Amino acid sequence: MQDMLDPRVDIIFKRIFGSEHNKDVLLAFLNSTFRDAGEPPLTEIILLNPYTEPDSPDDKQSIMDIKARTAQGELLNIEMQLFNPYHMEKRTLFYWSEMYYHQIPKGSNYTKLKKCVTINILNYSSLPNDRYHSVFHLREDHTGIPLLDDIEIHVIELTKLDQQFVPLDRGGLVNWLMFLKGADKSNWEVLTMNEPMLKKAMDTLEFLSQDAAARMAYDARMKALSDEKSRIEGALEEGLAIGIEKGIEKGIERGKAETALKLLELGIDIQTIAKATGMSTEEISTLGSLK
Repeated sequence: MQDMLDPRVDIIFKRIFGSEHNKDVLLAFLNSTFRDAGEPPLTEIILLNPYTEPDSPDDKQSIMDIKARTAQGELLNIEMQLFNPYHMEKRTLFYWSEMYYHQIPKGSNYTKLKKCVTINILNYSSLPNDRYHSVFHLREDHTGIPLLDDIEIHVIELTKLDQQFVPLDRGGLVNWLMFLKGADKSNWEVLTMNEPMLKKAMDTLEFLSQDAAARMAYDARMKALSDEKSRIEGALEEGLAIGIEKGIEKGIERGKAETALKLLELGIDIQTIAKATGMSTEEISTLGSLK
């Protein structure tokens, strides 16, 4: 039997949670997320961008996120991030603002704007806390009163589940997250005990893992994600190297200047100092005038 595909890879994540056939799976996951945040559950959702076959494995727009609307017209955006894209906080606000902005035509009545909720599921640690599920709203610093409830951002960090004991038989959001993290199949029955809709998600993953076309798409997407990760890390390493080099250069120049100043204080002539430090006589004269 073939190994299970990783449900954290966006193309598989969207097949499980973002298809019309599995809309009930998405609703169950969302309600676990909202209950964990102390919020009321949803009764119905409408998928705005249901899963379709991507044109290519690196076609981000068709597979990266899941968009939905609630029965009250509120907008939801759910995104799974396997690798750190960096600047995630700014990126999150940017996409949230796009979702909010595009609800109404320019100049329309602002009262038509509905609440927008972003749910980011991260396969890496991002926030400086120990919570695996953090929820952000727009509130006044001292009194905690909300400016308005239209902005809500959930950050779910799968890596932080390793840092705390989590009982799998209690049900709720943690069971869904343990499934996404790749919990051993021997634990699947326990996970579904209080989250029965998880069984449908697991069945979908098993089907995809045995489907040749799905596995080919998965392998292609993994290669595209790996290439993207390598490009980002390569650019970061190059930037770090340039920064270190510039820092060394600045340090050398600063050292020369400090040496030149000390020699000036000792009464050494400028021509001799220039030969000793490699600085120009003009640079040394400028240092002397700044003493």
